[in-house]
Amino acid sequence: MKRSFSMTTVQTRPFPLRWPLALLAGALVVALAAQVSIPLSFSVVPMTLQGPAVLLVGGLLGSAAGTGARALYRLLGVFGVPVFAGGAGGPGHLGGPTAGYLLAFPVAALVVGRVAERGRLGRSLAGALLGMATIHIGGWSWLAVLTGSPAQAFAMGTAPFVVQDLLKTLLAGLVLWRAHHALRLRA
Repeated sequence: MKRSFSMTTVQTRPFPLRWPLALLAGALVVALAAQVSIPLSFSVVPMTLQGPAVLLVGGLLGSAAGTGARALYRLLGVFGVPVFAGGAGGPGHLGGPTAGYLLAFPVAALVVGRVAERGRLGRSLAGALLGMATIHIGGWSWLAVLTGSPAQAFAMGTAPFVVQDLLKTLLAGLVLWRAHHALRLRA
């Protein structure tokens, strides 16, 4: 049996530009947030705005696009684009002290995107909290491998950031909730 195709049976669609633009915009948001970097004398991890940016991008773009944007961000950084904290870039950062945080970003975006996708207040706050916890677990785990001491890794990479990251997480969750609500009203 011979099949034939005609132009009437094949539907053509324009290339959807929203997806690549969303990935690029999400990567750019985190790259800009990484430039707000304050080195701390007692830690190898700087204080940045990357965490809340990851939460917002993951929550607003959704789990798939948020994860893709985080992966693109990391890929750009590995290839030397200065997107990491303090304008750094290059493959060495995926072996340095902040590698665990960088590797956890896509997972955190996936988590917050999944949990907060409905846009309810409780889900937005829970998604932001779980996303930030994912980032901290990734960072702590890698620092524990590098230092050989889970306690030292916690003291350097988690404890100094708990209070400020809880505040950033609360703010990110509230912004997610309001943004979902505002977007829903316009759709």
